[in-house]
Amino acid sequence: MSDSNVLYSITEAQLNTGLRGFPVGTVRTSRVSPTEGVSYVGYPIADLSKLDPEAVIYLMFNKELPSDEQLTEFKANLAGRAAVDESVFKMLAQLPKTGHPMEWLINGLTLLGMTGKTGDYYEDALNLISRAPALIAAIFRIRSGWGDPIASKPELGLVENFVHMLGVPGGDAERLTRQLRIFYVLHMDHGGGNLSTFSGKAVASGLADIYSSMAAAMAGLSGPRHGKANQNCLAFVQEVGTADHAALEEVIRGKVARRELIYGFGHAVLRAEDPRATIQYAVGQELYPEDPLFQIALALRTVAVKVLKENPRISNPYPNVDAVSGTLLNAAGLLDSDYYTTLFGLARIAGIAAQIVDERLNFRGGKGVAIYRCSFKAENQDPRRLG
Repeated sequence: MSDSNVLYSITEAQLNTGLRGFPVGTVRTSRVSPTEGVSYVGYPIADLSKLDPEAVIYLMFNKELPSDEQLTEFKANLAGRAAVDESVFKMLAQLPKTGHPMEWLINGLTLLGMTGKTGDYYEDALNLISRAPALIAAIFRIRSGWGDPIASKPELGLVENFVHMLGVPGGDAERLTRQLRIFYVLHMDHGGGNLSTFSGKAVASGLADIYSSMAAAMAGLSGPRHGKANQNCLAFVQEVGTADHAALEEVIRGKVARRELIYGFGHAVLRAEDPRATIQYAVGQELYPEDPLFQIALALRTVAVKVLKENPRISNPYPNVDAVSGTLLNAAGLLDSDYYTTLFGLARIAGIAAQIVDERLNFRGGKGVAIYRCSFKAENQDPRRLG
């Protein structure tokens, strides 16, 4: 997606390149600047990161920040929608534990739709946002064997209630809440053309309901090239295994020489350190300064950039949002990284839902975006005949 007015002509060489660089629509919720990073409705992400997540959700849907009174009303609105049909939890308990948490989430979204769908995109969007925390908390608890789902207390607030329902064994609820409030805002939206967002909007363009559309979006997010990046970055930090700068530089130089990936560095659009990474490094220094893995991630911020900058072919040697997010989740006591993408999904549901509402209800004078149907060139244009 793009907000550019430039018209493009597509060449043969540009086919099969994943639509990179070709605008197909407009986005009102967020944009990504190569030098300034992500902004939501014109507000830099750093200015929003410590606001209540509900205030930023309000911004996504209304394109303005709420007043104190509006925020209070909006929080109460979301809290009043949070109840999940008990049959959803019973059905989750029947899923095979060998299924990946993202497969559980995809199934859970369709269950939410079957038990609570209204058919109104806006109403279903807010319902889904308010119910997703209970769904994902239940996935953690049931699949991990932590125990039965914990009763919801939506009056606590969206993220506060989520941490309450998680009930992480041995976890520090206060620090986890502070961390996830920021994590939620940072991961809420990222333009309109990333795979998960575009997938959700494309399915909705066929007038599928928001639950089916979001299941498609989460299927896109589940792949290792998209939402699994924070998990891969944690594994990379664990593999590196040292915060000593000299030893770390040797490790990074060896990986670069072998053309191995340096996880958490680089970005398709950004040409500076991702502001979302900057914010998370500050969170780590505040909450987990002595955590050994965070110390490695912090050292990588300096050493990896130094080494990668030496390669003129690397356009962005700087940390991205995933460079440290998995490390912080591990430090918070969420030790099974298979669940990290569901946390990414929990936040991204809000941004995708807002974009789907725009495309279905607001664009083209309220008619909504037409069904997506891109063109493909047939490889062999000659008709084949039998006999």
